[in-house]
Amino acid sequence: MGTPIDELVGEPGIGRVTVARLKAAGIEEIEDLIVYNPEELEEIAGLDFEKALRVVRAARRISGWETRAYIGSEYAGLLASRSMFTSGLEGLDRLLGGGLAVYDIYEFAGEFGAGKTQLCHQLSVTVQLPPERGGLGAKAVYIDTEGTFSPGRVEAIGGRFGVERPLEGVYVMRPISVDELEEMVVRMLPRLFKEGARLVIIDSVIALYRAQFRGREWLARRQQRINYMLDWLKRLSRVYKAASVITNQVLSSPTPFGAVKLPAGGNIIAHASTHRFLMRRSGEKHLIEVLDSPRLPRKAVVTFTIREDGLHDA
Repeated sequence: MGTPIDELVGEPGIGRVTVARLKAAGIEEIEDLIVYNPEELEEIAGLDFEKALRVVRAARRISGWETRAYIGSEYAGLLASRSMFTSGLEGLDRLLGGGLAVYDIYEFAGEFGAGKTQLCHQLSVTVQLPPERGGLGAKAVYIDTEGTFSPGRVEAIGGRFGVERPLEGVYVMRPISVDELEEMVVRMLPRLFKEGARLVIIDSVIALYRAQFRGREWLARRQQRINYMLDWLKRLSRVYKAASVITNQVLSSPTPFGAVKLPAGGNIIAHASTHRFLMRRSGEKHLIEVLDSPRLPRKAVVTFTIREDGLHDA
């Protein structure tokens, strides 16, 4: 449990009326406030800007959240000490330097049948493994925008990895609109993280936006909404020490040498993702190729196969 929001009473310029408004907006703990900007509190809690600013800064101080600069070597140590969990693929774990790390956003793009959803099912199980077996001993949040979540596949993968009742460790949400997706990320994820989740999966990140913002005249608004949602994902991943995985669709981009497949969503998703991968099928095998990453070699490839109990190294 975090620090009750009532602890703000008595801080300069903050009284019971302000706390009551925060509670009415669904904010119960001080730790939840450090992810908000004052402008956002203005909107959801009806506070004026100056009061919202006092609330956010008081919350950071009371919760012990440090606003500081790190020496480069110190920051390197911080990154090296982050929690990681296995993907269940030795080749991918080696490429990633041990597995998927908290704080980062991993984007896996590809056509239908490339294995994106199968990978997501596997990650929702491997994150549940105890730390001594390469997991985080944590739950996963699976936001399914396309209706592809398969309880049977999760159970089969759980049996392979020795995870009993793997479905008990997965929160599944099925948004039907962009607004509901964003509400899930902004308002529901903090509670689920506090209940033991350390991984959030959005499969797929672009589907609802492409369907509900049609036409070039909606493009700018669509990109703003995607950017806002992904920014919240980054904030929450940092505060609650969680990893984020998003899948993405692809589109054909013409070049002088023929069409190439590129992830949808343009620069907004490209800049938000820490590591970007392209998944594709090659005969009986599947490939994961590095598209962009601050530390992974570009065009490095991992090969795998898909079976009933998940992804296996080829």
